[in-house]
Amino acid sequence: MNTTQATQDAAQAKLEELRRSIDNIDAALIYMLAERFRHTQAVGKLKATNHMPPADPAREARQVARLRQLARSAQLDPDFAEKFLAFIIREVIRHHEAIAASEGR
Repeated sequence: MNTTQATQDAAQAKLEELRRSIDNIDAALIYMLAERFRHTQAVGKLKATNHMPPADPAREARQVARLRQLARSAQLDPDFAEKFLAFIIREVIRHHEAIAASEGR
């Protein structure tokens, strides 16, 4: 085997190793999101039962600030982290509105 082929084989092996790690992280993210949504569904039911609004802008603002700080600490782009959280919050609010509607509110 020549040096070029050995280098290519080593690079391919490293690529596969990195991708396995990424796949594991993706799986962990999915399970973590599922757990998060189980809890936010419970929050939605509690809010609906107690005639509370589906959205809480003050809480959301605190969470955005907190997540941006966490992102900076983790060396992740805070703008990306905020967009990611905004997507999750929109989905949670949508769930809370659906729960409230099913509770007759």
